[in-house]
Amino acid sequence: MGRVKVFRDLLGIIKDKASQSKAALISNPRTLSLHLALLRATTHDPFSPPHPTHLATLLSFGHCSRATASTAVDAIMDRLQTTRDAAVAIKCLITVHHIIKRGSFILQDQLSVYPSTGGRNYLKLSNFRDDTTTLTWELSSWVRWYALYLENLLSTSRILGFFLCSTSSSVDKDTEEDKVSSLVNTELLKEINSLGNLIEQMAKKPDSLNSNGNVLVDAVLGLVGEDYLSSINEVSIRVSEFKERLDCLGFVDSVELVCVLRSLEECKERLSTLSQRKKVMIESVWGSINEVKDQIGNSKAYKEDEGRLLMMGRRNKVSESARFGERVVMKHSGNPVKFSSGRFLSFNDVSFPACASME
Repeated sequence: MGRVKVFRDLLGIIKDKASQSKAALISNPRTLSLHLALLRATTHDPFSPPHPTHLATLLSFGHCSRATASTAVDAIMDRLQTTRDAAVAIKCLITVHHIIKRGSFILQDQLSVYPSTGGRNYLKLSNFRDDTTTLTWELSSWVRWYALYLENLLSTSRILGFFLCSTSSSVDKDTEEDKVSSLVNTELLKEINSLGNLIEQMAKKPDSLNSNGNVLVDAVLGLVGEDYLSSINEVSIRVSEFKERLDCLGFVDSVELVCVLRSLEECKERLSTLSQRKKVMIESVWGSINEVKDQIGNSKAYKEDEGRLLMMGRRNKVSESARFGERVVMKHSGNPVKFSSGRFLSFNDVSFPACASME
């Protein structure tokens, strides 16, 4: 087993040297430094994360022209999609994460194009497998999870209107609170739902045995842990806003909000290991989440409408299948109400009459 590991490590070094030599020979002189920096940042060594110097070189291309930034992102995504090595793939994803967190606006903008323009999703790595060793097999599960997480992070950033967790697009808390307070309920629900999905994805991180203590995994968890603090802060702002709106929140919106908050609470235990910082702030947010959820659930109007909904559901069985992602549609009396969240699909089979308490 030791000989296999030595041979694999040696083979990885040879591949890295060969790739760099090939780049030096065939790359355009204008992009040579880019390709060399990328190859040096994404080596085959599963025990060393990308070196800060090489990451800084890659990020510096975001301060050039838009065409140069586009070339840099193209190169990263091409290496991510063509590699079959788990270490290389994780390092490419770490590089993408650094662009989201520290890259210039031009570089971030080029990156955000990939999953949203209707073309190929370069972060879709659900079939990635590297079965060379036990370690690379486990690292493959981290590749699949991390790629999906970054896709969720970009999607949430689009909905919020800024790059979440980015140091280059940090938003003043007072300004963010003012913006949130101006949103209508549907928009506010869309934002907290997206943040909830992102935090749920954080909680789905793989359980590892052989990769525990691996520097690549530790680097990933360090970056995601920082994102967790930013995300929970954004959730806190929106939960506080909903707390101010409870008296004027319709039943359908209340159901959706309760489902989001319950789903968040189910993630709490698995998220406790992500960050050891700002524990008091985090516990305060979880307390607010529980408080708002209970206030809605214990309200007289919610209980009355929930009871009416269940009674009508027993009398009127609807066979139409539920579809994730449909918006709320309320028409005439007796028509089914479609909820926009996939968290409560069981309610989509219920019909009830329109009434003043259901906005």
